[in-house]
Amino acid sequence: MAMGIALGPSLLGWMAPGVSATLFPAANHAHLNTLSQLGLLLFMFLVGLEFDLRRLSRLGHTAVLASHASITLPMLLGVSLALYLYPRLSSADVRFHEFALFMGTAMSVTAFPVLARILRERRLLDSRIGTVAIACAAVDDVTAWCLLAGIVALVRASQHTLPIPVMIGGLAAFIAVITVLRRAGLGLFLASFEKRHRLSEDAVALLLTVVMLASVTTEWIGLHLLFGAFFVGVMLPKTDAFVEAITARFELVATTLLLPVFFAFTGLRTQIGLVSGAQMWFYCGLILVLAILGKLVGSAVAARVSGLNTRDSVALGVLMNTRGLMELVVLNLGLDLGIISPVLFSMLVVMALVTTVMTTPLLARLYPSTAADVVPVARPASAGHA
Repeated sequence: MAMGIALGPSLLGWMAPGVSATLFPAANHAHLNTLSQLGLLLFMFLVGLEFDLRRLSRLGHTAVLASHASITLPMLLGVSLALYLYPRLSSADVRFHEFALFMGTAMSVTAFPVLARILRERRLLDSRIGTVAIACAAVDDVTAWCLLAGIVALVRASQHTLPIPVMIGGLAAFIAVITVLRRAGLGLFLASFEKRHRLSEDAVALLLTVVMLASVTTEWIGLHLLFGAFFVGVMLPKTDAFVEAITARFELVATTLLLPVFFAFTGLRTQIGLVSGAQMWFYCGLILVLAILGKLVGSAVAARVSGLNTRDSVALGVLMNTRGLMELVVLNLGLDLGIISPVLFSMLVVMALVTTVMTTPLLARLYPSTAADVVPVARPASAGHA
C-alpha cells in the first residue's frame, strides 16, 4: 500500500515527474485498471472462499456483541462525519444520502485477510481472541459488502443504468441460480477434488470461467463485478483441503502479480498534494481519529462488557481497526461511482494506510514476546476455513 502511494503523484510524481511519466504514461492507465480489476476479481473470490457461513451461525455471545458494536459505532460516526464534510468536500452532483451511506460503510470496513494473516504471524489464530476477531471480521465484511451493494445499486439507479425492477429481479435471479448450483453444480468441484486428491487443470479453468461469468452478470444487473466473484467464493463447498487447494492455485497469481498492479493504480489515483493547508489536514485528521475511535472503542468496550479481559478487549479493538486492501477496494469503487472526490479519496487512503500500519506494533505491545501465554481454544473439525 505504501509503495503504491509512493509510486504515484504523491511522491515519485512530485520528486521526479519525468520518471513517473515514463514508468506510468497516462495512455497506459486504462490497461493498468484492467489488470487491477482482474486481480481484484481473483482476490474477492478468495476472500469469499475464506468465509464459512456455518461459522457465523455458531458465533458466541462475545463475538455477536463485539461484531455489532464494531459496525454500528463506526457507521454512526461515518454518517455524522458526512454531515460535516458534505458541504465542504462534496458537490451538488452527489446526493447526501449516498455520500453519508458511503462514509459510514468506509468507516465500518475491516480487512479480513490482513487480520487473519496478522493473527497467524503472531500465533494468535487459534486463541480465544483470534477466534473472536475472525468471527467479528467476517460479520463486518459481509455487512459492509451488503451495504456497499445497496449503495452501488442506488447510485446506478439514479444514473438510469437499468430500471430498479430489472436490477432487483436480476439480483434475485442471480442469487437463486447460484444457490441452486451450490450443490448441483459447485459441489462437483469438491467431488472431483476428493476423487483425484488434487484440483485438475480442467477444474481450475472451469472454476475461473464460473467466477468470470458471475462477475459479468452482477456488473450487468447494476452491481459491481466484484460482487459476483465474492458470492461464488462464499457459495463454494468448504473443507480445509479443498479450500487450501483452490487458494494455492489462485493466490500466487492474484497476490504476487495482479494485486501489486492494483496498489500501483490506486497510488496513481492518490494525490496527497491535494490535501494542502491546515484546514484540509484538519479534515484528514478528523477522519483518522473518528475511524480509529469507532472501531477500536466500539469493539473493545463491547468485548469487555461481554466478558473478555482488558488486554484481550483492547487487542480485539486494535485488530478490528485493520482496514487494509478491503478499504482500498471500497474507496476505489466510491471514486469510480463519483460518490467521493479525489481529495476525499486521498484522505481516506491515508486513513486506510495508517490504521493498517498501526495494528501490528500495537498488537506486539499487548502480546510482547510470543503468543505462548494466550490460551488456545479448540476449533471444530467441520469448521474449515473462517
